[in-house]
Formats: sequence, structure tokens, C-alpha cells
Amino acid sequence: MKRDAWPLQPPVPVLRVSGLAKAFTLHLRGGLRLPVLHGVALEVRAGECVALVGRSGSGKSTLMKCLHGSYGIDAGEVRLHGGTGPVNLAQASVQQVLALRRRDIAYVSQFLRAPPRVSAIDVVAERVLQSEPAAPLDDALDADDARVDAARAQAGALLQRLNLPESLWSLPPATFSGGEQQRVNIARGLVVPARLLLLDEPTASLDATNRQVVIRLIHEAKAGGTAVVGIFHDEEVRDAVATRCIELQRALK
Repeated sequence: MKRDAWPLQPPVPVLRVSGLAKAFTLHLRGGLRLPVLHGVALEVRAGECVALVGRSGSGKSTLMKCLHGSYGIDAGEVRLHGGTGPVNLAQASVQQVLALRRRDIAYVSQFLRAPPRVSAIDVVAERVLQSEPAAPLDDALDADDARVDAARAQAGALLQRLNLPESLWSLPPATFSGGEQQRVNIARGLVVPARLLLLDEPTASLDATNRQVVIRLIHEAKAGGTAVVGIFHDEEVRDAVATRCIELQRALK
């Protein structure tokens, strides 16, 4: 076979999970071990959206937190091919995980967790600033002013797409309705392109109009090469964005 006729090799998965196990220890119940995940395996490539499905209690949100590095895992690998090469999150240091979250991993949880008294636009803009290299020390003040203005402009453009009234941008999200808070949450997660985007029920508290906006944003992320893992109880949203589904089963004792 001629060299130029060799079949193209598929791209390396952005995320490869193998043999993942997770259990919780109930210290107030005499150290009882509660298994949640066992032997989980999945791969997600750039431009794919893998939807996690399964009954309540099957460990979908637990798996998402393992992929985000919020939970340690008991066994297996969570290998992410980030901007600096492959990293096994199961063995990564806290510093490595935090560095990956600044640029490579974005996470939209079910509920917004934002610092108190920080405006909505700055909650979103902070994600932009964290993803960028710091300004040189010799022109830090001018550079920082320009960076903050640019980050706020980027944040505002996305909040506008998500139909959050501009009159709310300068207010802390704690004063918002659930749907308004979730739009800030979504904006923070999607304002910077990530290699891996984790979505845990992103549209649960949104109306039909804003659900469609989020669907478009997810498609744009996929088209840009982001690998997406999501939990979507809304079947319409799941059918619109998912490339395929993986069903989780609760680990047996």
C-alpha cells in the first residue's frame, strides 16, 4: 500500500476515562462505604457532545465532579489532553487541576456559585481574565485596565445573547431569579473556548427562548473543537446537542 493511501488515524480523544471508580465514606455511619461509580469508561473527541444518561442516583453528577477534579477518584484514569499535553486528573496536583480549569476545562453546574457582592458582568469577565497570561510588570497598570475592559466587553456580549437585561449586569447575581442566575452561570462557562466543557443540567431553569440560545452556543462550542460532556434531563435539548449517549449504572455494593 502506498504511503499516501494509508487511512487517516482518528484524532486523539480530548478526554479518555478508563476503569473509574468512586465511593463515599460515611463517617457518621461508622465508616460505611457507599459505592457510586465502578469501571466507568468513555472517550470524547473534539467536536463531540457525549450525554450521560441513567436513573437518579446512577452517579451522573458525581462523574462530572470527578472529571472537573472536584472529587478524587478511587481507581482508574481520567486523562485530559490539554494545551500542555496529556494529564491524568486522578494523579494531578491541586496546582495542575487549577491551571487546567483556568483554560482547558469549563464547568456549568446546576447552580451558580459566585462570590458575594461581585457584579454579574465581573463574575463572567473573571473567567476571561483567568484564562489569559498576566500583563508584564513594567506596564501592568495600563495593561490591566485594557484587559479588564476587554474582558467586560466579551462578557457583556454573551450576557446580551443570553437575554440578561443590561440593567442587571452591575448587580450581584445573588439578587437574581434562578433563571437569571443560571444565565450568568452559562455565560461564565462558555465565555472562553475550552478543550473540555462540562454541563450539568445547564437549561433546567431556563425558558424556551433561552434554551434555544444555549443550544446554539453548545453547537458553536462543538464547531470550535470543544469536547462536551453533559447531563440533559430535557430530552429536546439532549436530542439537539448530543452526538451520542452513555448510560451509567449505579455501582453495586
